[in-house]
Amino acid sequence: MRLAALCDIHGNLPALEAVVPELDADIIVIGGDVASGPFPLETLEVLRSLPVPVRYVRGNADRVLDLEEIPEPNRSARLWVAERLGDENLRFLRGLPLDLVVDGIHFCHGAPGSDTAPMTRYTTEERLRVLLVAARERIVVCGHTHVQFDRSLDAVRVLNAGSVGAPYEVEPGAYWLELEDCEPRLRRTEYDVEEAARRIRASGYPNLAHVDGMLRSDPSRPERMSKLIEADFS
Repeated sequence: MRLAALCDIHGNLPALEAVVPELDADIIVIGGDVASGPFPLETLEVLRSLPVPVRYVRGNADRVLDLEEIPEPNRSARLWVAERLGDENLRFLRGLPLDLVVDGIHFCHGAPGSDTAPMTRYTTEERLRVLLVAARERIVVCGHTHVQFDRSLDAVRVLNAGSVGAPYEVEPGAYWLELEDCEPRLRRTEYDVEEAARRIRASGYPNLAHVDGMLRSDPSRPERMSKLIEADFS
């Protein structure tokens, strides 16, 4: 079976549009944080129009109106997204499962059973064992931290698919994962990030802090952001 995992699209429609022609999968799994960004409704429309089954797990940003401890400008951005999605789509996103097993592979957003607990390439083995305790499968695919990795612990292989719409990688692009018969391939799709940034700025989306980061290379970004995420969680 051929699977594709697209995580953390964050409503970046130009990035998703670039990835779609490269998809060659029997099932596409959307690994959370799908619509919370500049083109929320349009992103869902593209995914719903795909010619193969699309399955979802819930990310923390899919709980769009859970605004406790959400600072500005993220709070205003969430409200902007909610207005455009409408009640039906908000219910759909909030009702997504935390975990999904397809072809013997466990998909989640943060960690099994959690849409917030991060797993990174720097997570200690001790903490990673705790985070994986809810999984029975030998392959776990996650997102949430926006940096791809492939690591193994105690016969469990943990793969982060990266972020389609807002990666913390060295080079700009759309990052995702494909698996064929459980064999993974970490992917990066190039697209016109300058044109994407122009479209995002024109969208009216109130949180543009990430746009400049889309446009430039940053060799220290994956390590810096992964370690910052670990520090914030601990």
